[in-house]
Amino acid sequence: MQTIATARAGVRRSDDSPPLVPALSRALTLLDRLAQHREPMSLARLAAELALPKSSVHGLCSTLVSFGYLRRQDDGAFLIGPRVMSLAEAFVHGTNVAQEFNALWKDAQAEPEETILLSVLDGPDVVYVAARNGTRPLGLAFNVGMRLPAHLAATGRAMLAYHDPEFVRALYPAGLLPRMAGKGPRSVEELLKELAATRRRGHSVDDENVRKGVYCLGAPVFDAAGQPVAGIGVCIHKATRVAASEARHRKAVQQAAGLLTQRLGGEVPEAPAPRAHRTRRDRA
Repeated sequence: MQTIATARAGVRRSDDSPPLVPALSRALTLLDRLAQHREPMSLARLAAELALPKSSVHGLCSTLVSFGYLRRQDDGAFLIGPRVMSLAEAFVHGTNVAQEFNALWKDAQAEPEETILLSVLDGPDVVYVAARNGTRPLGLAFNVGMRLPAHLAATGRAMLAYHDPEFVRALYPAGLLPRMAGKGPRSVEELLKELAATRRRGHSVDDENVRKGVYCLGAPVFDAAGQPVAGIGVCIHKATRVAASEARHRKAVQQAAGLLTQRLGGEVPEAPAPRAHRTRRDRA
């Protein structure tokens, strides 16, 4: 039987898995639901979405508030609390790919022009685990620990493009995909087409999918097993986007992803060769 949290992440529990602690499972699912919605939620709404009695949800929320993992607004709605940042920082500290990313810049001759971002997949989201500030700040906050939908973010698409289609479908069992800025695929099948295009290009594109006026490029990072373990991205204001600067930023992202892949003992797969144009005689 799947819990709400594992079902959302596309992970199935095997029959021989250790038994789950019900109260802890409900608390973690509650936190996961708040993180997914990214907005305050009332006690009644949480109870309805989790299919739990209000008294049970009230007890869970009160406990999480007392430990700092939730905070309560004046109107009674609940939000993720500041204590979760300590978990994010501990996660980043223990993530080798983040350490290797930071090591990339120790011997760099100059700072990157734009801020370079590093993220990893966490279910259907990306979590930003490191960033290297550029000489020309974008003016947008991409903080360590921040989460964004993987199907919209450039770094997320860069990683998803090298996963099997079934892995991607399992992340979105409902088949419909949410939007943030009015753009982006609405279905898993649309997403899979975009991921195929990403593989052909060798880099991903977020054209105002996350934020209006922002254009992002991403490239995947591979480990020694050939798995896409991270994504590197850069974002620019779309108003300043020109072909020359886009090519420069794309090269910077792909170079950083390639170097980080080498540090992890991996190899960047070659892009598939373009299909040759076939004439009517060829098809006959």
